Amino acid sequence: QVQLVESGGGLVQAGGSLRLSCAASGRTFSRYAMGWFRQAPGKEREFVATINWSGGTTYYAASVKGRSTISRDTAKNTVYLQMNSLKPDDTAVYYCAATYGSNWHDPNEYDYWGQGTQVTVSS
Repeated sequence: QVQLVESGGGLVQAGGSLRLSCAASGRTFSRYAMGWFRQAPGKEREFVATINWSGGTTYYAASVKGRSTISRDTAKNTVYLQMNSLKPDDTAVYYCAATYGSNWHDPNEYDYWGQGTQVTVSS
């Protein structure tokens, strides 16, 4: 069992930066691949970024690649999403999730989810 709690969201102007954190509880955290997803009003939940269990492999959605960095600190049981050059289109609720699966882009592959943190980017 893994419990996830996101933090770090907020209101930021376009061009600004935010770092989202996802604190995990559970002794098996280090075995899970972790992902970040987001969901804007009226839209489906979409993949943002993922990192494998060791932290050695990462993947990003095209919409955030080059502007975002996912990382994990196993000692702190925490996953981070650093987002730079934020755009109004980045406005959404951001969720972290944990999976043993390999289809990292698919939210249905994830077993555990946090409650989400709101990111709002003003123009």
